[in-house]
Amino acid sequence: MLPVLALLITASVLTVIGEVLLKLGMNVVNERVGAFSLAPNVLWTTFTDWRVILGFALVFGGALFWLGVISRVNLSFAYPLLALNYVVILVPSRLLLGEAITPSKLIGAVIVVIGVIVITWGAAQQG
Repeated sequence: MLPVLALLITASVLTVIGEVLLKLGMNVVNERVGAFSLAPNVLWTTFTDWRVILGFALVFGGALFWLGVISRVNLSFAYPLLALNYVVILVPSRLLLGEAITPSKLIGAVIVVIGVIVITWGAAQQG
């Protein structure tokens, strides 16, 4: 189970960092040309921003490690563990993006963690 955990943590870290970079890149794009759309100038500005490019690369890298996870365990066990990304993303969202961590977000994060514990505990009981 340790190799699966290492793959999962790597997939999550890459995905979370990638998503933060995508958001940082889109903040820059918004300042330059406005919200994302299919307009050629917006597409060009979006997909030439280094944060967006690196963000996509890291999310893709996370997906490669995710393939390692789902090749080793049941999807019904592994997929709920991705919910921990919602908990982890709160920290960089606050520190790097200045987003508020509201009581409802904290309650939701606690619920997610409890859900992951229940799922992993149930899987451990089965074998």
